[in-house]
Amino acid sequence: MGIISSGFSGRRRTDDPRLPPGQYKTDGFPVLSAGPTPRVSHDEWAFTITTEKGTVHRWSWDEFLALPQDDVSTDIHCVTSWSKLGTSWRGVKLDTLFEGVDTDYEYTMAHSYGGYTTNVPLADLLDGKAWVAHTFDGSALAPEHGGPARLLVPHLYFWKSAKWVSGLEMLPKDAPGFWESNGYNMYGDPWREERYW
Repeated sequence: MGIISSGFSGRRRTDDPRLPPGQYKTDGFPVLSAGPTPRVSHDEWAFTITTEKGTVHRWSWDEFLALPQDDVSTDIHCVTSWSKLGTSWRGVKLDTLFEGVDTDYEYTMAHSYGGYTTNVPLADLLDGKAWVAHTFDGSALAPEHGGPARLLVPHLYFWKSAKWVSGLEMLPKDAPGFWESNGYNMYGDPWREERYW
């Protein structure tokens, strides 16, 4: 059962070209989670990329923060119909993390502390399309929003931006994660309203 906070109110704005079909603008930042909020300390946190050969690329929190950082301004869209426009994030581009990763696979499964998973094609993580974000609106990312770090894939519905992300596993073919196994669309393009199966 999901946990929902305030922020699910707003007016539907069909005249705003930044809003995908069926979305409304909110100034809040609603919280929707599939379970309790994990509390992961910086000392415990690590991010990994595991290839098909079993090679594990791993970054501790300090190693992660030592990587080149990007400031990102983007709109985000939740499958529950809210959109938050012009959000500000800071994090590490997935292109940076994949430097030196040798893989022939085209799909990934994102894994999170707490057991959450979601599938994302590799092409949707590279070429400046995705980040592992640790800062929101100038402050450390709060645990309820996925802190200490979450995946940020803003061109897809926000359930693909896995909170509390711990790593990516390379896959030979697409496979459903948590919400995809429970009826959500395998891809999740908000402009095509790919909400559910």
